[in-house]
Amino acid sequence: MSREQWEKIRPRIIEWTKSIFFALVLAFVFRATAVQSHEVHTGSMEPTIMPGDRILASRIPSVFLEPGPGDIIIFTPPERIPGRAKNFLGMVIPFVKRVIAAEGDVVEVTHGIVYRNGVPLDEPYLNCDPHYRLPPQVVPDGELFVLGDNRCNSYDSHAWGFLPRGGVRGKVVFRYWPPERIGVVR
Repeated sequence: MSREQWEKIRPRIIEWTKSIFFALVLAFVFRATAVQSHEVHTGSMEPTIMPGDRILASRIPSVFLEPGPGDIIIFTPPERIPGRAKNFLGMVIPFVKRVIAAEGDVVEVTHGIVYRNGVPLDEPYLNCDPHYRLPPQVVPDGELFVLGDNRCNSYDSHAWGFLPRGGVRGKVVFRYWPPERIGVVR
């Protein structure tokens, strides 16, 4: 390539390099602050989320995205939980559960029915009714009560207690894998 040809294409190469660099930086910033991808490994949220599903969780803190009853969240399990699984990097594997009650709510489980503030919840997403009893409890300030949709096979608040809000990593909003199940998660 002649010097004249090089001088002609050099500005284009510099512009492309800058564009690719900034696109990568924006992608990393977006992933770190706005959206996080996760693969689900357990059946605790069946049939809503199946093992092997890949989901996106919104990490944008906002009044509109503050997790509340009915929302599905990804969170770091509290340290008091025995046997928290870790990945090959030694990082704690997050849990995925549904928020049942928020601070100040009274939650109770009796005869396979979950009550929030004395009202039975309509839960069409359940895989099976819970086979345990939980006496009425008030959710403390700054905490949540979470349960899996597969109540017969979920290690959740009924077993280990309330979840500190600080452990919430994001609100599940979308499933992108497998292709036949792509869509909004509710």
